[in-house]
Amino acid sequence: MNFDEFGLDKRITDAINLQGYISPTPIQQKAIPPAIIGRDVLGSAQTGTGKTCAFAAPILHRLGNAAENIPLLDTNGKKIKRPIRALILTPTRELALQIDESFRAYGKFMPLKTGIIMGGVDQGAQIKVLKAGVDILTATPGRFIDLVNQGCIDTSGIEIFVLDEADRMLDMGFFPDVKRIIAMLTSRSQTLFFSATMPPEVKKLTDALLTNPVRVAVAPVSSTVDLIDQWVCLTDRVSKLDLLIWVFKQIGEDASVLIFARTKHGADKLCDKLRRAGIHGRAIHGDKSQGARQDALSDFKSGKCRVLVATDIAARGLDIDDITHVINYELPSEAETYVHRIGRTGRAGKAGTAISFCDFDEEKLLKDIEKLIKKKIDIENSNPYPMTVFTKTIKQPRPPRPSRRQSDGQPSAQQGDKVNARRKS
Repeated sequence: MNFDEFGLDKRITDAINLQGYISPTPIQQKAIPPAIIGRDVLGSAQTGTGKTCAFAAPILHRLGNAAENIPLLDTNGKKIKRPIRALILTPTRELALQIDESFRAYGKFMPLKTGIIMGGVDQGAQIKVLKAGVDILTATPGRFIDLVNQGCIDTSGIEIFVLDEADRMLDMGFFPDVKRIIAMLTSRSQTLFFSATMPPEVKKLTDALLTNPVRVAVAPVSSTVDLIDQWVCLTDRVSKLDLLIWVFKQIGEDASVLIFARTKHGADKLCDKLRRAGIHGRAIHGDKSQGARQDALSDFKSGKCRVLVATDIAARGLDIDDITHVINYELPSEAETYVHRIGRTGRAGKAGTAISFCDFDEEKLLKDIEKLIKKKIDIENSNPYPMTVFTKTIKQPRPPRPSRRQSDGQPSAQQGDKVNARRKS
């Protein structure tokens, strides 16, 4: 099957062919036909399956012809502002940028204007784009609501609404904002809803939001790409850095490596340690400015740096085809996150490798992952830093905070006794 068989506008298929796409993915085959005719779609698919094209191509098709009939000037010769007709809501800035980039690529020959609004950057340029008129707007929830409240966005003309990565919206605490935005879309006639998983609250939202939807499900979240070679190194927490350096020596200098850390501070700290070991990498997480995050992504995509250290939230939605290795420096606390992580490699029909480090405290997490994916992950027996600690780490309690009297430089009772004893002597 090829994209011409969907009945899409030839300008869209020509642009898709320029992207090098040969045949549609399963999610595209199932979602594009009903979306073209205006049906609501409920899509469930793991990361890297082509969801963006599955909703972008039908939207471009539906809006393209109508856009040509919109007059450019009113009866007084004044330029008419184009109304926002499609809204794509997504949880992260990186994903928003990539969705907008995809719309621009697939709509290369269409008379449609796209725009993007997101937090983390100055809103001035975004307001300017909105004032010029936008047909298709990609947005993150917080900035969208902010600009609506400022009177910069008119939601009355929005016909098509896409909620992408709904489960991640829930994880990141965006659901109240999402519900507020949905309440604004009074003229919405079509909704396309995509989520890798369907927790109860997401399912409840779909029931209220969608009208007789076409349900499409591809590659359940428990599945992992067959082309990904998965293995695990059982080691101690204190040995993980040495093990990571050893792994880099094994995989060679041409590898493109995405490393997952559990926390923002941990990502920065690991990057610093790797740099001291002669391995140049960049960190990407929510505390970085948007400019710093984009610079890190650009360096990684161009090969200027071979290592990107990321947290789960920052890495969700990254669309980079040439990642050769994913390394779980720390196992995720949720088994489903493992599937999303390793899905960053083995993309576009290419092979990939996923390596996980597991210390004694993380063994339960490893068992949960294996239960979810229904397979045992191979253990790397040549690991030179095998696990030697077989007891659970006991977190030491924090020392009591000094009283205000102590923090003001006054001696504590114990210190006072010592001073008095010296005086007596």
